[in-house]
Amino acid sequence: MDTKADALVLFMPSGRRGRFPIGTPVLDAARQLGVYVESVCGGRGICGRCQVSVAEGVFAKHQITSSADHLTARSQTEERYARLRGLAADRRLSCSALITGDLVIDVPVEAQTNRALVRKRAEARPIERDPAMRLCYVEVDEPDMEQPLGDADRLVRALEAQWGFAGASIDFPLLARVQDCLRRGGWKVTVAVHTHTRPTVVAIWPGFRDTMYGIAVDIGSTTIACHLCDMLTGRTVASAGTANPQIRFGEDLMSRVSYLMMNPDGLPALTAAVRGAIEGLIDKVTGDVGADRADVLEAVFVGNPIMHHLFLGIDPRELGGAPFALAVSGALTFPARDIGLGINPGGRVYTLPCIAGHVGADAAGATLAEGPHRGEEITLLVDVGTNAEIVLGNRDRILAASSPTGPAFEGAEISCGQRAAPGAIERVRIDPQTLEPRIRVIGIDAWSDEAEFAERIDQVGVTGICGSGIIEAIAEMYLSGIITSEGVIDGALAARSERIVATGRTFAYVLWRGTHELKVTQNDVRAIQLAKAALYAGVKLLMDKLGIAAVDRIKLAGAFGSFIDPKYAMVLGLIPDCDLARVVAVGNAAGTGARMCLINKGYRAEVEKLVARIEKIETALEPRFQEHFVNAMALPNKVDAFPRLSEAVSLPAPRLVTDGEAAGRRRERRRERGGGRGSEQGGERNDSASAD
Repeated sequence: MDTKADALVLFMPSGRRGRFPIGTPVLDAARQLGVYVESVCGGRGICGRCQVSVAEGVFAKHQITSSADHLTARSQTEERYARLRGLAADRRLSCSALITGDLVIDVPVEAQTNRALVRKRAEARPIERDPAMRLCYVEVDEPDMEQPLGDADRLVRALEAQWGFAGASIDFPLLARVQDCLRRGGWKVTVAVHTHTRPTVVAIWPGFRDTMYGIAVDIGSTTIACHLCDMLTGRTVASAGTANPQIRFGEDLMSRVSYLMMNPDGLPALTAAVRGAIEGLIDKVTGDVGADRADVLEAVFVGNPIMHHLFLGIDPRELGGAPFALAVSGALTFPARDIGLGINPGGRVYTLPCIAGHVGADAAGATLAEGPHRGEEITLLVDVGTNAEIVLGNRDRILAASSPTGPAFEGAEISCGQRAAPGAIERVRIDPQTLEPRIRVIGIDAWSDEAEFAERIDQVGVTGICGSGIIEAIAEMYLSGIITSEGVIDGALAARSERIVATGRTFAYVLWRGTHELKVTQNDVRAIQLAKAALYAGVKLLMDKLGIAAVDRIKLAGAFGSFIDPKYAMVLGLIPDCDLARVVAVGNAAGTGARMCLINKGYRAEVEKLVARIEKIETALEPRFQEHFVNAMALPNKVDAFPRLSEAVSLPAPRLVTDGEAAGRRRERRRERGGGRGSEQGGERNDSASAD
């Protein structure tokens, strides 16, 4: 047992963490942090709704070594519940399990009734149908002693005669079923033929059949989205999403690579986690339409390079450092059984090609869907996430890069941040005169100054701020003069508004006062500045390479890109200056690209040719990246003008540091000369200094 007086506990996937005295029940720790774990029996170990599991290993980013031994042994209550109701070996009842050491606690998806919303919906888009998988009804000649061909051979011959598939073969595992199916169907069968290269019979049913589905899956680092398509009509008939359970191994991609570096035998666990989530989504979408897993004959996957590798069971540690080598970059086609994917045993998997070491198949799918390579306009396509993927160009030339924005845009690294879930602040407006805020939260359409908000707020609460909310909050703080263009919260405004409060040697803005306060701190502002500067610097590098000073059109892809207001993204300096009317959210473009490749095999050839001609720019190796990054720390930018934005928004004039800030900095310098403080205060001091 750990002998420390308290233990550090991190809950996933919420990312909330805190220190608790040894002996604290896990359920109590969750409640103190605002992590929702359901319990309807009052902690008596009867309902079993509060189940959690321990993620074991070294989590370097969080400085936690987590072990199941850091909980007390199973209590009599848990043993009784396991005996009567069943309790998986890796599950604990959080009301009964007591903390004895540092832990990473995984709250299962089924227990997260207030869990994050998955906003990767299928975008409505007509796709011409020409699938790689075909259903063919075939009438086969009965056996004849004068023509001693095997049943399988006669099936292949009939398939060529009736459907024109010359040189077809039959998947080896299927051969044992051919005779039985032919006889049960009265020598009439339906076969599924995969036509990607050589025609191959991959499934067979007695008689006539007209049901065939395919799935398109976007494996994001935070969320996974699955779309079920009727392969005979091309329609998307069901969609579902879930949080990526790998988040317990690390919130961002490099944290997961670091986890593998610290735990070399951890690859199977990461792969099993993502495949298990996909299996659950397959059950969900097929169940929604009354279909069976065996009805799914094809699956197309997109994902960033690290998720691509982890899904395939490939170690991604080489992507953790230069030269960021991919194990495989080209498109892949293989039987679903090779990775144990629970669809029809003969079903086929297609993965889109990756563009570069940190620009993946998801970026390839998004580029295919939005088609900058098909037009004359210079189009900027950005998928904003923990690792931003950037594509810029037109039909003449197209470039791509990635930029390490980190998880701040997902609500992580923000003091009151959370993922998009009911109760999360998603919209913010600040009165420039009174500095009073208005907010909107997920789950309520009304603003906080409207009657409906007051009537319904008790149903969802105000629990934190999500990515779109923090973008708007900081942009509005800048527009109202609360923060300077350098990103410093103006402490002198505390005389004007009680919303400006001191937090040590810096200041914060109180965004919400209710059962608890939600503040935007100086460190929150800095985290967003760092994230947006990384993205903007990546964009500027591509503009330099293309030799342009402006872009014609901007498309924001991904779930996050769909919910941020383009105006606030530009005020912040997240994206370059552009006519706001030509900045649009395109939704889950990566998923759309996957569906295009699922429904029409011609798009597979197009995306493979497209990726071959995309010029890959490695931001880490570009000498001007740091220069662009430093300039982009300012709001909206230190050197780049935003004339088109200025036509739509009144941007504050640059101003000197206020007297209040200057006095605060003088006090700070005196403290520095007098000696250092704790590491946390030192971090605040560095933040303030960097804004000078």
